[in-house]
Amino acid sequence: MMGVAALALTACSGGADLKGSEGTMSGDVVFWSSFTQGPRAEYMEEMAKKFEKDHPGVNIKIETFSWNEFNTKWTTGLSTGAVPDASTALPNQVVQMINVDALAPVDDVIDDIGRDRFYESALSEGAAGGKNYSVPIYTHAQVMWYRKDLLAQAGIEVPTTWDELRSAAEKLSTDGVYGLSVPFGSNDVLATRYLNFYMQSAGENLIDDSGRANLTSKAAIDGISYWTDLYKDVSPKGSSNYNVLDQATLFYQGKTAIDFNSGFHISGVEGASPDLVDDIAAAPLPRMHESDPVYGGETSNTPIVVWKASSKRAAAKEFVKTLYNDDDYIRFLHSVPGGMLPALKDIESNEAYLDDEVLEEFSSSVDVIADAVPLGSAMGMENGPQVQAGLLTNQAVIEDMFQDIALNGVPVKEAAQQAEDKLNRLFETAGVTFE
Repeated sequence: MMGVAALALTACSGGADLKGSEGTMSGDVVFWSSFTQGPRAEYMEEMAKKFEKDHPGVNIKIETFSWNEFNTKWTTGLSTGAVPDASTALPNQVVQMINVDALAPVDDVIDDIGRDRFYESALSEGAAGGKNYSVPIYTHAQVMWYRKDLLAQAGIEVPTTWDELRSAAEKLSTDGVYGLSVPFGSNDVLATRYLNFYMQSAGENLIDDSGRANLTSKAAIDGISYWTDLYKDVSPKGSSNYNVLDQATLFYQGKTAIDFNSGFHISGVEGASPDLVDDIAAAPLPRMHESDPVYGGETSNTPIVVWKASSKRAAAKEFVKTLYNDDDYIRFLHSVPGGMLPALKDIESNEAYLDDEVLEEFSSSVDVIADAVPLGSAMGMENGPQVQAGLLTNQAVIEDMFQDIALNGVPVKEAAQQAEDKLNRLFETAGVTFE
């Protein structure tokens, strides 16, 4: 998928409206949701029905797509006219959407909810030209999950460094359990994520301060070599094609001892292997040296956006606002407790929010995630919102690079240079001028 910047915004669901009118409070309002898990999907349907009851002239149509499907839907939708009135999104996608003038400002929505209730860093990920184009609905951060029982049986301390992780992964790969899975699937972003962890711990980013891709520095080459070696030494067969679900399912089923993910792992393990849920815990991401400070790695402030082409923006915005009513919002967060942390600061200390068995049982792990949230950002946005972030995470350039190295035998430095050059060409095609 190439060149979002080259796509034209020509039409919309419900009719074109490019003059800035907010439209009417009646008719069909299409909401694309990537909240595919049962409780979250059910919540959105319930909120749609509740809104329709309060606004008889409005019909909220929830259409659900996985994150990967959504990325294809919105990019192709810009040229075909099939875009929604409002939708969920990822921060990296929001930057691209702003870049092609696809979104309506939502400052009024944020102000009505309460601007000071949001963290400024989360709002800034969807800001441009003094306006906000996205509303964060929940936050989470990537951390290291591990099996307490397996580490205890092997006499292994929780890894704090990359060298310790390598040693632990090798020792834990026994009896049908893999110490660690290293995913390189090109239909997802995991290889980029894992390399990002390593480089962040070395004090570097995948996009350097000039705006260029950074895959050939010493830290980048070391990170690429680290993950390629672990893939060869400990990873299950087929992980070269793993996506997020494939990777997570191994941990859910007790087939990997260590994995990287957010608090969604709690509900995943509970649903697939409830007998193992008491044996999992979270720790900070590995560092170069034990004395190094904890870093964030990757924080995701998952937002909601309203589309500029919508002729039902007034109704779409009103619906979005209802999702933040305290009681309903807490119910939403509790649909995946620990997986979704509040985007509203005051909810963090709300007694009704804290009154949850899972949050109480996993308080230490949730604290690890919460501590990581303010330390990280969306991948590629360490220096603020930039269109390169979306291209970094949806073009599979780094995933293809790892596959070339692991499966085709391309030397690390050669593959890294090719991938870096390809990313920089993509950045330039999107209109990026380097500093």
